[in-house]
Amino acid sequence: ECPGGKVPFRDVYIHGLVRDEKGRKMSKSIGNVIDPLDLIDKYGADALRFTLAALTAQGRDIKLAKERIEGYRAFANKLWNATRFALMNLEGFEARPGEGAAGRTAADRWILARTQRAVNETVAALEAFRFNEAAGTVYHFVWHELCDGYLEMVKPALAGSATEAAETARRVLRRCLEGSVALLHPFMPFLTEEIWEKLTGRSGTLIVSPYPAGDGARDAEAEAAVDALRAVVTRIRNFRTERGATPTEPVTLAPQRGFGDVSW
Repeated sequence: ECPGGKVPFRDVYIHGLVRDEKGRKMSKSIGNVIDPLDLIDKYGADALRFTLAALTAQGRDIKLAKERIEGYRAFANKLWNATRFALMNLEGFEARPGEGAAGRTAADRWILARTQRAVNETVAALEAFRFNEAAGTVYHFVWHELCDGYLEMVKPALAGSATEAAETARRVLRRCLEGSVALLHPFMPFLTEEIWEKLTGRSGTLIVSPYPAGDGARDAEAEAAVDALRAVVTRIRNFRTERGATPTEPVTLAPQRGFGDVSW
């Protein structure tokens, strides 16, 4: 009987069998048993926890590979380094009450919209017990959109410490980083709690904070504009690689139409 007569939980999720990377059952006779404590010592508890979530698809067994755990440890390092960069640029910054959307660039609007999209999709996946989809959504957003996308786009603005664009970028960056950390908390509780403390100055409060809510405002115009720009940048980088150009070598580009989309 539960203390106070309260039911501790009403839903139980039964995941598939955890196998080795080749899909074999773990057996002492085969010698393929993986001790989770050894994995935690080598890669960290958060990396192992995220790996299990990312591999837990409904109706499928889990093929646990050390390379996947190592990859998600790199993801944790990516977020930690992004946080260090953000904290350097947020030092001494205090958001003033009543600050709204004035002065936001397309990049600012884009990352806010992408943050809300990630929240919507993650919440929907968690409610449906699709843990692998939830983990994949957060991973893609944090790595490719927040870190590789927005942080790179606002570096020039952040360099101008006294400008309105810099203040707006700092405000948006802090908001999105806090939202990302809260969104990631069920998957990487230790890392996110430490980052949260550094961002907010409040220790041990993330676990009792409300989880990000879905169905927020979207900005389709900003998403379309920035996505198109990022697609061009990606194509140019691929072009350099294909032609063997060095990062500093100038290249001449000319749009060619008539093939359904712009090619270079």
